[in-house]
Amino acid sequence: MTTIGMPAHSDSLQLAVLLLAAGEGSRLGAIPKALLKKDGQTLLRGFCQAIKPCTPIEFLLITGFHDEAIKAELTAINSEMNLRNTLVHNNQASLGQSSSVRLGIESLQSDYDVLLIALSDQSEIKHTDIAALLNQFENREAGREIILPIVDGQRGNPVLFSKQVIQEILAIPGMVCRTYMGEHPELVQGFISDQQAYILDVDTVADMQKLNLQHP
Repeated sequence: MTTIGMPAHSDSLQLAVLLLAAGEGSRLGAIPKALLKKDGQTLLRGFCQAIKPCTPIEFLLITGFHDEAIKAELTAINSEMNLRNTLVHNNQASLGQSSSVRLGIESLQSDYDVLLIALSDQSEIKHTDIAALLNQFENREAGREIILPIVDGQRGNPVLFSKQVIQEILAIPGMVCRTYMGEHPELVQGFISDQQAYILDVDTVADMQKLNLQHP
């Protein structure tokens, strides 16, 4: 199944977005992945362009390492796109991605219906890919509260969570989304897709070369 031709999601769906950009990028020489460039623009800018048509009511960007550089780029993006977002700094980013996820969901303030948790180094994610996930959520099976893209048997990103699930996760001290998903597979609806964008991210210089990315 591809994202081409997927129907648009309903305008009544209240979307919150959590973008994870706290990592050090150590295997790339300690550079911020969100500021890698694709076709002359940063991956952060590309994601903002992809999410803007979805009109999120809340958009949190979690930073850690490289906070000032990412903040400067976000300021420039906001001046052009007028996105409603909040930058949240993770002082414990060295503890790994799970600490950013927990901080992010604890920081949400809006009355959203569904939360999109995304990675800042997925250069190929476009608006159509996000819209396809939202369509899956709106047409999900009864009892399914999480939409997980799966490509060639591999778990992908971004992932959608209903507000109900996020509230249940928050009620458990220290719980994070991935662990909760593992403990509650009955809540997960796999979105089987052939869209490689869901499983392409950047960890190494070889990944940069494969995806035709440039240093900031």
